[in-house]
Order: sequence, then C-alpha cells, then structure tokens
Amino acid sequence: MAASILIADDDAVQRRIVENMVQECGYQTIVVDSGDAVIAALTGPNAQAIDAVLLDLVMPGLDGMGVLAKIREAGIGVPVIVQTAHGGIDNVISAMRAGAQDFMVKPVGVERLQVSLRNALNASALKGELQRIRHSREGRLTFSDIITRSEVMTHVMRTAKKAAASSIPVLIEGESGVGKELFARAIHGSGERRAKPFITVNCDAIPDNLVESILFGHEKGAFTGATERHPGKFVEAHGGTLFLDEVSGLPLTAQVKLLRVLQEGMVEAVGGRKPVKVDVRIISATNRRLLERVKQGRFREDLFYRLHVLPLTIPSLRTRREDIPHLLRHFLARFSAEENRPITGISGGAMAHLSQLDWPGNIRQLENAVYRAVVLSDGNQLGLADFPQLAMYTQQVTDVAAEPLIVEPTLQPTSPTMVSGNEIPIAPLPAAGMLAMLTSTGEVRPLEEMENEIIRFAISHYRGQMSEIARRLKIGRSTLYRKLDEAGVHGPSANRREETH
Repeated sequence: MAASILIADDDAVQRRIVENMVQECGYQTIVVDSGDAVIAALTGPNAQAIDAVLLDLVMPGLDGMGVLAKIREAGIGVPVIVQTAHGGIDNVISAMRAGAQDFMVKPVGVERLQVSLRNALNASALKGELQRIRHSREGRLTFSDIITRSEVMTHVMRTAKKAAASSIPVLIEGESGVGKELFARAIHGSGERRAKPFITVNCDAIPDNLVESILFGHEKGAFTGATERHPGKFVEAHGGTLFLDEVSGLPLTAQVKLLRVLQEGMVEAVGGRKPVKVDVRIISATNRRLLERVKQGRFREDLFYRLHVLPLTIPSLRTRREDIPHLLRHFLARFSAEENRPITGISGGAMAHLSQLDWPGNIRQLENAVYRAVVLSDGNQLGLADFPQLAMYTQQVTDVAAEPLIVEPTLQPTSPTMVSGNEIPIAPLPAAGMLAMLTSTGEVRPLEEMENEIIRFAISHYRGQMSEIARRLKIGRSTLYRKLDEAGVHGPSANRREETH
C-alpha cells in the first residue's frame, strides 16, 4: 500500500491539480476543502492513517496556521507541507515555526512536489524509528510504535489493546520474525505496569539443567558452580512483566514448577528454604502449535490452559503485504542514518517485487534484506540489483531455459507448487487471475464450476485462512465450508473446529 497524502485546499481546481500530481508521484490521496476537515480526518472517530498533509495556508474558517496549531496541540507527528500563492518570507518563517516540514509557492511543479513529499516521508520514517528504538530501550513501547496498515491486523491490535488494560495472561502465537516480542512490549508499555521491569527469557536457549536456576533463582552453594546467590527472573520481574519467549521449549520438569508458581504466586529458589511471594504478569510466546505439543505429551495440558487464557495470533507478513512498503520505508530511513548513506528511496520496480515475495522469515528477514541493501548499494536509490536474493529469484522465474540458479531458501515464490488450507490439499493454481469463461468447445462454463475455481484460488492466495477467505469473498464462513463440501474438498469441518479453539 502506497503512502497516503491528505490534500487540503478550498479551491476545487487547485485540489484536483495537486491530487493528480500526487497520484502521479505514486501516492494515495485523501482530499478535503477546509481546515476543520483536516482536523477531523486526523483526529475524528473515523480517522484514517495519513502519512503526510499538503496544506493550503489561506482558507476560510480555520486557516492553515490554525490547523498547524491544532496539530501541534494534539501531539500529532504527521509531517505537514504548506503551500500558498503568497510566498513572502514572513509567511515562510511563521509556517516553519508553527511546525511545517516544508513550504511551497503555487503553482507547484510535479518534480518539486515529489522531492518535498519524499523528504517529508523519509524524515517522518526516521523520526518514527528513532522514537521506536528509544521507547523499546526505556520500556515505553506502545501500540502506536507498531507499523501496520493491514486490515488483518485490526482484530489483533484491538485484542492486544484490551489485554493491555488488565493483567490477564497472554499467549502470543505466530511464525518466527512476525514481531511477537514487539507486541509483548507494547502490551506491557500500554498497561499499568509500564513503569516496572519487562524481563525477557528465551526458554529455547536455556540448557535444561539451568532452567530452574535462571527462572526461579538459586542460593549460594545450591549446586556445583553456584558461587553467588541469584534471584531468578521471576523476582527480577516483580511488579512488572515476565516474557517467556518460545515457552514450548521448556522441559517438563520446569513446567511443573512453573505451573505451581503461576497457581500460588510464590517462587522457591533452588536450594532455598522458604518461598518468596512475587507479583508478575506472564506473557508467553511460541512459534509452534502449543496444543499439538500437548497432544504429543511434550507440554503439560494444565500449564497450557494457564498460559492460554488470552491467545493472540500474529499474522505472517505474506498475509499482510500492504504493510511491506511502510516497513521498507522505516527500515530504509533507520539504516541509511545508521550507516550514514544518502539513500533517498526504493525504486517502484524493487518495491513491487519485494511486496510479492513470501518472506518466510517475516519482518526480521525483510529488515535484514534492507540492511544488506543499504550497506552494499552504490547509488542514492535502492533498486532490484541491490537485493541479490530477489534478483536471482526473478532471473530463475523468467529464464526457464537457463541452467537452474541456486536461490536462497529464505525467499520463495508467491505461488507454491502445493498449498494447503490448514492441511486441506488444494491443487496448484496460477498466481494471478485469468479465469477462463469458455470451455474447450466454445461454450460458456457453468457458474458453479467457475465459483469453485475462485474459491480454490482464494484458499491458495490466503494460505488457507478460512476466516480471511470468507471475508474477502464476502460470504459467511459456514457458506464457504458448505461450498467446499459441495465441491468435494474434504477436511473443512476439521478446520472449522480448529479455528474455533
């Protein structure tokens, strides 16, 4: 999804001209005709995500200077570019002091407008990244620091915000690299415990014989090598939040003791004589299906229900591709500043290709790809050649006659040879739509047959996420399962049961 630009001008002709130029620069537009409409678009109950504002300085009612004042009072960080037919130095100084990012005199050329918008968006992205890093280090990360414009993230964000308002145990599930710890920090930073410690433990990275010591602490001399007393992570997190990352990696012996701590709120250190009372909020995360590990006997069922009070599933990056351009802009701004590289943007071609890759490593993989491109790039704009793994994949797809290239396993084509809708086998389909209307004999195909093909394509495209498929096709989920049953695709009923858990 391209950046969204709000255009405010009381002159209908000028609005249309500027709107066309902004769209020509590759951005989405929202057009209003007054200062009051600008404030409503930014702060109203139906406010949309806006990346920059093009603001006419002279308007009836609330003028441009009044809008700038209200934006500053509301603490809104969106960059504002002022434009006016009166380019006196006093106007320029007043607008810049009021918080404008740039000042343009009408009529504005498309080249000047493009440079101004690009600079404003890059500066805003860098400011956002610096704020995000600072908030993370200070333990003040909030949901406003999470970069997303995807509709599939709306429910996730709403649930997470409700979770932040209480101390309910949260289990965050999702693939590696989707940002589970980021959500855990946002929940902590948005709740009443935000001034208290946020302690992270990677349960998969702790040797089995040290799990109890690290989590619950040990006394001096409790075992060989215990030369000093260690309080343990639960005591360190007292009053705050303990984030158990990859909690499925805990050995069964530690799971028993963890369950007791959660039930009684008391921690007994290894070698300790009496338990210590702790007040800790638990947020856990896993990239595995925890319920499957319960069925396999590798995770205690009673502990599962203690942690699984409020489950939160973070969608993979391939299911929210509209977030990719915004993530790219933020990562590029940060790494360009860190590496002191004058890179101003990413070419449209590279952006389009990057947005179509599956990114099995999700946001972490995308971040590392941008970092590598910034370091290796020789120009002031990243292009396809600056992403060698992307270039190799593109060449392999287009040059079918050539000897196969070795492609990095981290990047896969968007159309897999076999896809599954939560373990429902679906025959492979083309990646984008050319629905045949006629049979081989020249007759119109039956409607039911074409409908089945559309549904199969949707299952492939949305990777078997039945709720999302039903929403996109604008039909009920029960209707979707019925149509799958009628088409002879077996297994949806099992998926329906799984989705409701």
